[in-house]
Amino acid sequence: MVKKYDVIIIGAGPGGMTAALYASRANLSVLLLDRGVYGGQMNNTAEVENYPGFKSILGPDLAKEMYESATQFEAEYAYGTVESVTVSPTGIKTVKTDSAEFETHALIIATGSQYKKLGIPGEEDYSGRGVSYCAVCDGAFFRDRDVAVVGGGDSAIEEGSYLTQMVKEVNVIHRRDQLRAQQILQERAFDNPKIDFMWDTIVTQIEGDGQKVTGVKTHNKKTGEDKLLPVSGVFIYIGLLPMTETVSHLGITDDEGWIITNEKMETKVPGIFAVGDVRKKDLRQIATAVGDGSIAGQEAYNYLETVKDVQR
Repeated sequence: MVKKYDVIIIGAGPGGMTAALYASRANLSVLLLDRGVYGGQMNNTAEVENYPGFKSILGPDLAKEMYESATQFEAEYAYGTVESVTVSPTGIKTVKTDSAEFETHALIIATGSQYKKLGIPGEEDYSGRGVSYCAVCDGAFFRDRDVAVVGGGDSAIEEGSYLTQMVKEVNVIHRRDQLRAQQILQERAFDNPKIDFMWDTIVTQIEGDGQKVTGVKTHNKKTGEDKLLPVSGVFIYIGLLPMTETVSHLGITDDEGWIITNEKMETKVPGIFAVGDVRKKDLRQIATAVGDGSIAGQEAYNYLETVKDVQR
């Protein structure tokens, strides 16, 4: 049996939960779908210090607060792995999961992104305990300590430069002999006395004492030399992967898979919106996802009003 809702939201991170709050508060029937526990990447964040209203809060605790807020106006929450999304000629969006099928006029995609992983020993073991993918989120925890930044693109160099405001030294480890970052970013990094570079080098293992990161093992591809670099943190920036596999066929993504929207969070397909980290944008933070979600929740209501007008 197909269940119908005014709004379906795929992804229960901060953007999706905020969209659910705004849409359900507008007296719309809302389904919030996620394949895991609500909260998204907040559940992997030990401490959040840059979200307004909280001087410091654990990521899972913030996720719980948001969930309770998101469901206070009877938005429904359901587990499910989305297998397909289709759009009919009349604008009906059908969402099929591994266990059910749903229909809606307004669909909000909040599936987020995932960090590309090095896939080396110690990376998963010390995730959140010294291994990070966000300097803005976690840099303050490494004040006056040595850290490693893995990567050579814009994100790696920007975040590495940001880290120099608080850490003792940043060791940029790059597999090539030159950076891929914009020239101006490179110049700033080369001029920064707190940044050192390890060229033609890859990280082969992340070391720790069972509680936290203590260093990284590296391998120089040209000389064959192996080293152990003592650091307290490892920031990995080798790219992000948008979670858009089930909607890529709708023509709403760019060549890299990011969903393109306007300022109203609208995609090219009428009635389909996108929020949070899955969007093509510069800053991916909890606060920006919440802002996206509030806009999408309201715009979904506005879209449904136009649908009603057409049907009258």
